[in-house]
Parts: sequence; structure tokens; C-alpha cells
Amino acid sequence: MPRNKVGSSNGGVIGKTNKSSFGKNTQTVKTSSGSVTTQPGTRVVKALIVAGGGGSAGGGGGGGAGGLRNIEIPNSGNSALTITVGAAGTGCGPRSGPYPGAAGDAGGQGGTSSVVSCGTTFSATGGGAAQGVNFPGGGGAGCGVGEPGGSGGGGANQGSNCRPGGTGNAGGFDPPEGNNGGRNNPSPSPTSGAGGGGGSGGVGSNASGNPGGAGGPGTDVSGCFPGAPNSGVYAGGGGGAGFCGSNTPSAPGGGGAGGGGGSNAGAAGTTNTGGGGGGGGLQGPTGTYAAGAAGGSGIVIVKELNKASGVWSMQSQFSARNQGTWPDGSTVVNVNYLVIGAGGAAAGGGGGFRTSYPGDICGQGSALELTPGPYAIVIGAAPSGGPAQGNDSSFNAPGTDGVDAITSAGGGAYGNPAGTAGGSGGGSRYSSNAAGNTPPVSPPQGNPGGQGHPSGVGGGGGAGGPGGNSSGSTGGAGGNGRGSAIYVHPSVGTPGPSGSYRYFSGGGGGAGPGGGGAGGYGGGGAGIPSGGTVAGTANTGGGSGTSWFSGPIEPGGSGIVIIRSPSDVTLSVGSGCNSTATDSPTGDKIAIFKVSDTLTIS
Repeated sequence: MPRNKVGSSNGGVIGKTNKSSFGKNTQTVKTSSGSVTTQPGTRVVKALIVAGGGGSAGGGGGGGAGGLRNIEIPNSGNSALTITVGAAGTGCGPRSGPYPGAAGDAGGQGGTSSVVSCGTTFSATGGGAAQGVNFPGGGGAGCGVGEPGGSGGGGANQGSNCRPGGTGNAGGFDPPEGNNGGRNNPSPSPTSGAGGGGGSGGVGSNASGNPGGAGGPGTDVSGCFPGAPNSGVYAGGGGGAGFCGSNTPSAPGGGGAGGGGGSNAGAAGTTNTGGGGGGGGLQGPTGTYAAGAAGGSGIVIVKELNKASGVWSMQSQFSARNQGTWPDGSTVVNVNYLVIGAGGAAAGGGGGFRTSYPGDICGQGSALELTPGPYAIVIGAAPSGGPAQGNDSSFNAPGTDGVDAITSAGGGAYGNPAGTAGGSGGGSRYSSNAAGNTPPVSPPQGNPGGQGHPSGVGGGGGAGGPGGNSSGSTGGAGGNGRGSAIYVHPSVGTPGPSGSYRYFSGGGGGAGPGGGGAGGYGGGGAGIPSGGTVAGTANTGGGSGTSWFSGPIEPGGSGIVIIRSPSDVTLSVGSGCNSTATDSPTGDKIAIFKVSDTLTIS
């Protein structure tokens, strides 16, 4: 039998050299429509799908960002993915006065982006367009209303009652693909700015006075797709047009700035980000409307997790053994996690929400690769009394990925004048927001708390959205939590908008003498005017509500950790308060931790 020559390409091993490295992933960025053929041995395909951003018009709100979806799609390898990248919505204008709004003065809707795999289409909706100024008698349909889309377009400037922003998440996805646009300044004054377009990471801001509202922020997916263009931040809303004012700043994620005066055209959304276009400014009641701008085109990123088997070269084997990555049968792949911190007490912010499970929000990276052995699980307690911050939860998992621990911070609590920061921030008594995502991780583990009022307390932030601001003597609502599909069972989390998920980390409601705000879904307690507070739901990370008048302060909800592994792995827990399960129909193993304990993998 002939031998391979020394120095041959397969390193002395007879057989085909496997081109796939150990545990390495393949990432393909598509900035235009086309196809990708997955590698043989691909076991998981994650796709970032960002649609084209909506355009704006003269005197218009900001264009809504294209929808953004970060999902897992079925593909067994060695098969084609058909990819469509959504086009940018067009800008409209300029026009000269007086009051030149007319039918058809609107930006264009962003184009849909999609991935077709195994005959199934996975799509994100184009960003909502923004209409231009259209006073009564101008003939334009919709009265300057922002149009719906992946994220909604902002309402046009001027006028008082008929320029709301468009609705986001037009595709009806869970988690949502985007947010609503902001409205114009609801003042009778004709010198009002336009609303900002919604972004994938937050709503567009309402205009306040002459300046236009800022576009909603985009989403940072760099933790899921390292090295992605634009620093991995996508789908920010466009800024609304101003009235003789300064330009509205650009939104993170590629949204264009709104023009400030009549000579200041809106800025276009950044190419291949799905950012919305900025509205064109207006100079005086009878002046010129500058041009609204186009949105940014979309983008699709495909990441293949490839663990192909085969014959490995001696060179690859030698290198892998030196690096400790040789697949000797002891490595456990695809250990996914959900780690929820405890909620804060009194207008409490939801505990931090961190996950790696496909289909949830963008995780902090791929599933962990862990060897058999014990791993410490810490469940954050939610202290009673207070107001008080919730405690951190953690999964201490030093694995082959170089990850030492996944920690989710406890939620913040009510404060005067400002709530305390945390996984999500607590509600505030006065105008300051308490920061969420503290300490910072990417993507964010939570959102800010709501602003207060001398006669009302803002709601605590949630993992899925910020806490609501108080309105006069009524407290703000708690921010909604976020859903996870890692283990869909009544024993964990709470119901929410979709039966395909269980929800965690809702914010607690604020309160005032006129009424309390609702608790956010995901275990947040409601605010009430008097008589004590409503606790956060145990083991959800939900914040407790607050009371305007004196009464006992109930705790936020304690945290939870859920681990999911393949069917051929055994997960063991020590405490009888914790449990294991087998998921149907996959056969995956589940470990649910409601108190601190040790996870054993074998």
C-alpha cells in the first residue's frame, strides 16, 4: 500500500483532509441578493435578517428602520439558501411654499429582506415611510401620519392632532422586529417638529417644540456576529424634520439625521444597515421644504456552526491537541443557557436577561462548549424591604470558549430623584432615567427605568422595553419583559404575547395618587396608589410595583437559570428545589435552577 509523501497536503493521513476546523464557524455577509450554499456538516444556521429602511419627505418624520430578526433556520448542510436583501425606501422632495404638501408627498417603504431555506421563507419587513407636511386642503392622504413597517415612520411636522407615528413590528413577530415611530409636537403652534422613526432597539422620539424627534436606536448584534460591518449595529430610525431648528442627531444603527431648516435636507440612512432616512427641514410657514432622504438598504448575515466529521490531518490533530480543542469525546457542545437576575423592589427594574438559545434575543455568543464536571449556579435573591436592588444570578462555566461566567445583574429600584441602575433601571420620582444594562454587556441585558413627576413615579424598566413615564398623578407602567423558548413550560416564567415563549424580567409599575401603572409581562408587579406594593413573581426576575402612600414594600421576583443540552448528555442537580426535564420532541435535556446549586454534566 503506497504511503503519502512527507509534506503532502493531508499531513500523512490517508484520506481527505477535513477543511472545517474544530468548533469554528463560517460567517457570510450578503449586501445584495443572491445565494449561499451551506457547508457539508453544518448543524446550525443562524441568520441576521435586516430589511431596507423607510424613506422620508420634506417636512416629514424620520423613516422607520427596517425590521431586524436574529433567528435560527433549519438547514442540514450542503444545500442552498436563497437570499433577498431589501432595497432602501426612496426620499421625496424638495418642494417650494406656501404649504406645498400634496397627495403623494411621502417617502418610499423599505424593501423586505428574506432567507429561503428548505422551501420555507424567513423574512423581515421593510421600514415604514414618513409622509411630508400636508395641511388641510393640501389633498394628501393620511394627514402626515407615519406609515407602518418593520419599524414605524415618524409623524410629519406642523399641525396638532393628526400626525402620529406609524406602528412597528408589522410582521407580527415575537420577539418584535421593530418599534413604533414618534409623533409630531402636539402643540397648536404651526412651528412644530416631526417625530423620529422607530428603530429595532427602541421607539422613535416624539418631537418637542421646533426640533424633530430622534430616531429610535438600532440593535447591537456584534456579540452574535463578530466582525459584522457597521460595528454590528443595525436598524436605527431616521430623525424627524425640524422647523427652523438644528438637525436631529443620527440614530445608532444607521438611521439618518433629520434636517433642521428649509435648506437642510434630511440625511440618508447608512447603506446596508436598514436605517431610516431623515426628514427634510422647513423654513417658515410659506418657505421651502427641503428634500427628505432615502433609507439605508438591508443586509443579511448567515452564520454556520460547522462540526463536520471526517479524517483529520496529522498537522490539524497536532495543533488541536496543543490547543486543547481535540474532539476526544469529552467535549459537550451546544450547552445553551438562560440566566435571569432578581428583580428590584419598589418600581423595580427587571433582572438582567441573558441567553444563548437560538430564537431568543441575540445571545452573548454561541452555545457554550463544556467538558463533563460540576459547575456553580448562583440564583439572585430579591430582598424584601427597601426600595432595594435585586441580586445577581450567574452560571459559572469556564469552558473551551474562554467564558468564565455568565452573570445577569439584579434589577434597580425606586429612587428620589432618580432610581438606581441595574439589569434594568428602577423607576424615578423626578425627571431622571435610571440606567439599564448596568454593568454593560452586548447585546443589552435590560432597559432604563421610566421618568417620574412631582406627583407620580415612573415604572421600572424591563428586558423588553423601558419603564413608562408617569403621567400627571398616575404612575408609569413597568417595561415589558422578554420571551425565551429554551423551555416552554408553565413551571417557568409567565405567559406573554406568544405561546411559543415564556417571559421573564418585567418591570414593576410606578404609582401616584391618581393611580398605578401596570406591571410589565414577565413577572412585574403593578403599582397601586396605597396599601402596600405588589410583589414581582418568584423566579422570573420581575420587579415589584410601588405605592404612592406608605405601606409595606414587597420583594421583586427572584432569579432563575435554565440550562439546555443535547439528548446524549446527562444533567444533574443537587437540590430538591431544582429539577431536570426532557424536552419533547427533541429529547434535549433541561436543568431548571430556582435556588443556588451545582450543575453536573456527564
